[in-house]
Amino acid sequence: MSSLARNLAFVSRPTISTFRSPSLRSFTSTPALAAQADVVLVGCGAPDRGMGWYHAVQMIDGSCPTAKLTTVVEPWFLGGGADGPGGPEFASWSASVTASTSINFVPSLSSASKTSNPTMAIISGRTADNPRLLTECISHGCSTVYLEKPGAPTVAELESMRSEASASGVSVLMGYNKNVCKYVSKVREFAEKTEGAHVTFVSNNAYENTKESLGECFERNAEGMLKNMAIHELALLVSFYDVTVDNILSVSADKDFSSCQTLPCPSGSEFTDFDKIKFTVTTKNGKKVSVSADRCGGDVSWATVTDPTGEEVFRYYMPDEEDEAMVTSLRARFPDAMPYFLPQHPDYITVKERVADLCANGGEAEGIATIDIAVETLKVAEYLTPELTRQLLE
Repeated sequence: MSSLARNLAFVSRPTISTFRSPSLRSFTSTPALAAQADVVLVGCGAPDRGMGWYHAVQMIDGSCPTAKLTTVVEPWFLGGGADGPGGPEFASWSASVTASTSINFVPSLSSASKTSNPTMAIISGRTADNPRLLTECISHGCSTVYLEKPGAPTVAELESMRSEASASGVSVLMGYNKNVCKYVSKVREFAEKTEGAHVTFVSNNAYENTKESLGECFERNAEGMLKNMAIHELALLVSFYDVTVDNILSVSADKDFSSCQTLPCPSGSEFTDFDKIKFTVTTKNGKKVSVSADRCGGDVSWATVTDPTGEEVFRYYMPDEEDEAMVTSLRARFPDAMPYFLPQHPDYITVKERVADLCANGGEAEGIATIDIAVETLKVAEYLTPELTRQLLE
């Protein structure tokens, strides 16, 4: 058996009969801890499609015992979008939640009730709205904010948000869940023990490879792939590989893999973005790391280690063998949910629980990216996007 075969043997694709994981604990209610943070979810989105909706589902299930969801703020579906696409589904879901819980659904933070309990906000709305939403959360009395990536449309706006939060004594942590993913940890651990190792992080989405599907994706994620899908990988580079704009020596696009398109979108506008991109960053202090992202690559992501000859010697998947049955069960429960929600299910829980614990009990949210990491990550995204576009169009 080759060295690669030996290293891949334990992460081969699983059969359900071999699964005996405690991960399925998230499907049952967990007894509440003595200290909990009240959670205000700002920006829910449509069932099956909104990241905020999935956060709500996990907290309602009791998967995050320190996070007590009290309020869902949803301006669109409780306002002008009530009768549009997704509106009836949201109304049906929210009605079922209010029938069985004490969670309040409101159209704005100004109409949400305040409590004296430690309060955490999860901001999961449109990126363009985040600066305003952070101000509103601070005014509402939230002491801790879980801010979804990339945080803001521009570096300048995110830096202003950081200053505002710091002046108010509010902690802002980021939803960069891949910083705590199992596959990232496994590959980093292996690479540290391998002389001359080179790591590549591979991120995939499962959009159909059609102009219609990608056009809708480009418009809905108008900040662009590097500020949206691949921002998680850029956060890994900033967190673990010393990648900052000031420390980048060079970046090289893999033209054979990458693709940049201008496509018509549902609104009638056109958007230009990468539908797939692969590149390698070399830092001034000698570190080298690669990222590959494909909107139409499927619902499995992974990371690899190659040796100095370029031979792959290690690979770890997300989901791995242990978590594949969890994904199958989630898919049966949420057949229409965005496919990328499911393999990242346990990591979303980890981030929320650590941030909620920080809010309720103090201390540190171990391993969770801070807004400082987010600022550097957004700087890298803004630097790389025009450079990689230029290389592809040469």
